[in-house]
Amino acid sequence: AKISTMSRAGKVVAPLLRRAQRLAIVPKRFASGSAIVNPSEADLYAGGLLTGFRKAYCGPLPPSYHVDQALMQLPPTKVTTLANGMRVATETTPGESVAVGVFIKSGSRYETDESNGSAHFLEHMFFKGSKNRSQGQLEKKVEQMGCRLNAYTSREQTVYYANVLKKDVGESLGILSDMLLHSTFDPSAIEREKRTILQEMEEVEKVEEEVVFDNLHYTAYQTSPLGRTILGTEDNIKNMTRDLIVNYIQANYVAPRMVVVAAGPVEHEEIVAMVDKFFAATPTTPTGPCVVDLQPAYFTGSDIRVRDDEMALAHIATAFETVDLTHADSPATMVMQAMLGSFDAQYPSAIHSSSNMISVLAGDNPRGFPLVQSAMTFNTQYSDTGLFGVYYTAEMDNVMEAQWAVMREFQRLAHNASDESVEMAKMQLKSTIVGQLDSSLSQVCEDIGRQMLNYGRRLSLAEMFARIDAVDAPTVRRVATQLFNDKCLAVSAKGNTSGLPDYNWLRRHTWSIRY
Repeated sequence: AKISTMSRAGKVVAPLLRRAQRLAIVPKRFASGSAIVNPSEADLYAGGLLTGFRKAYCGPLPPSYHVDQALMQLPPTKVTTLANGMRVATETTPGESVAVGVFIKSGSRYETDESNGSAHFLEHMFFKGSKNRSQGQLEKKVEQMGCRLNAYTSREQTVYYANVLKKDVGESLGILSDMLLHSTFDPSAIEREKRTILQEMEEVEKVEEEVVFDNLHYTAYQTSPLGRTILGTEDNIKNMTRDLIVNYIQANYVAPRMVVVAAGPVEHEEIVAMVDKFFAATPTTPTGPCVVDLQPAYFTGSDIRVRDDEMALAHIATAFETVDLTHADSPATMVMQAMLGSFDAQYPSAIHSSSNMISVLAGDNPRGFPLVQSAMTFNTQYSDTGLFGVYYTAEMDNVMEAQWAVMREFQRLAHNASDESVEMAKMQLKSTIVGQLDSSLSQVCEDIGRQMLNYGRRLSLAEMFARIDAVDAPTVRRVATQLFNDKCLAVSAKGNTSGLPDYNWLRRHTWSIRY
């Protein structure tokens, strides 16, 4: 009897073990940087970029699939790696203006609890003067060129960029290199900037959306660096010193983690020569006490609620963990984001939206009026994780019904995604991508820099569209099931949240009984 029982147990366990082993060895796709810069249709097939879609991951892309020839005529992105490991990427387009940027794999995720806020503080300090020019001289020179010089910091990258006339590209690269390599970080300027950043923190606290999403990261990644805010804590800002800033630079601002991008009427070889000249002194190896290894992100199902019954609205974000940027299923999550859509009460036509969730929230419901003031589907992806969900604002009386509609829509994606809705979302997604790239050179520059940091190369529009076209309804249902069905979720809420169900109710509504 014992042998028989063990045999039956072995028959049950063995397939599970084999499946687990298969899943464990499945490699990540599309993370390689070895693809052709602007591949032809034959190149796409030869490299497996299209044939792979017809196998395990996506099914609708037949062998007869043809890439739109207009996409093959787009200018290629040329990439050169300098001797110090810094990469230079350019895209040549007609016109008179150029967007240049320095993209650095650095942000709040690369900080410690003690240094949290350093990346953002440093972004401010680079504009305060260098060994070669004072702050006044820098501002005057930028104004003389008619240059738009700016920067931003996120959790995984920091960007410094400029929009200039093509005759001033060399001058702008010289300014960027001077800022990044020769800033003085005067102690008195640091003290003045502390007051500026503390005021900025006060302003951010007044923006409910910013607070909700900071809290969402805090609760979803409460044991990981991704849970820290970008601005840092008030105590860290007050205690910021020149040594902390310099240590952060030595640990993160190294050539192999930097990409210089130029988009516009530029010659690749000329940009490479200028970058090689201006950035020759960039360190190649991280040093100092602030060097940290990238810690993995651990998602925790949880909620955080900042209840204030004096507020007129409740601001609520509901999120599940999603795949990282380079995952094979990333295009499917982009399509799902388009399927759920967004809504603002200023546009009443949303009641006729192709998104069932948006039409219900906009007024196509038994009550006959909008349940929310606004709603937005977000798909925030990082190098090894991400958050997919819906953020909305609503009056207290409507929160329960609005939340039920949102939770039901995640189940619809898992069980009822139709071919028609998927195809419509794919068209909307491709239109949005093209519209963003056509809107300004800054968007092109941003797209190149972001992809170079994440993929190690620039994905051509032909390849991106092929990935989107490879997503079909079965793929959406499979991915949605893996991400949303009976999975823990993270919730962040602020305002009059008394109508928001408790976490157990929310968790219970992540699954449906289907036969």
